[in-house]
Amino acid sequence: MPTLDKSKLALDVRSVVKHFDSRGIRIPHPWVRQKDNWVVAVNDVSLQIERGRIVGIVGSNGCGKSTLIRIISTLLYPDRGTVEVFGYDVVENSHIVRNLINRVSVEASFFRKLSPMENLLFAGQTYGLNRSAIEERVMAILNRLGIKENGVFQPLEQMSRGMQQKVAVARGFLTSPILLLLDEPTTGLDPVSKRQVQDLIIELQEEHDATILLVTHDMDEAEKLCSRIAIMSEGRIVTTGSISELLGLAAEKGKPCSLESAFLTIAGHGLDEDSRKIVGTANSEDTTGD
Repeated sequence: MPTLDKSKLALDVRSVVKHFDSRGIRIPHPWVRQKDNWVVAVNDVSLQIERGRIVGIVGSNGCGKSTLIRIISTLLYPDRGTVEVFGYDVVENSHIVRNLINRVSVEASFFRKLSPMENLLFAGQTYGLNRSAIEERVMAILNRLGIKENGVFQPLEQMSRGMQQKVAVARGFLTSPILLLLDEPTTGLDPVSKRQVQDLIIELQEEHDATILLVTHDMDEAEKLCSRIAIMSEGRIVTTGSISELLGLAAEKGKPCSLESAFLTIAGHGLDEDSRKIVGTANSEDTTGD
């Protein structure tokens, strides 16, 4: 495990821009000259998160949330701007960053002919974990998520979409990452399974002092888990605030006092410049939602 400087931000995103061409194909390298047919997926995004926080990103489909997560997780280059995880640049020090993070995606890839145990053994060993330790942790996590022992050794292709998503969540938690990136982790899960995943997220944050960035469409989930929320629209982070700050903005606009109303007001450009100024950064000490 790389040495961590606790004075550094867990995540420091500065003025990040990412383009795709008009066919939706990503531009392979940040030094390629921009062309007229490019579209902006992430547009001058900045976000700073202190260690041990759970911060959410909410936004409509296609607003750039997943692209931003891929940049943070070293899967895409930013065209401009910088991203640092505990002071390590995700481009220059990608091999170090990958040892600090893990990612759960709604589109997780697996060896579907293999069982959850075989997939997770492979994942754990790529991080250098001991086989017996992996097996013990896999059983504990999958049991917490409601996967019975016989399901642990069943081929993934024979499991439901919801059960496969649980395995994806288990893979993300397997290494007890310092920074966990969750891209819609409870999509496709029933209410009981969703609650199990949410409880596991809280447990990881509390027991391992993990920092968690959660992308979700579920406003109830965001309100339950997150201390602060960034609202993203058309490639930009429109504003960032605590739950109470965002609810206050909805109330000021005469909307029902709910996170959904706040999101619709802000993402729908119903927020004036003066209101934006009262909403702080992701480093606030407000603990609402923890």
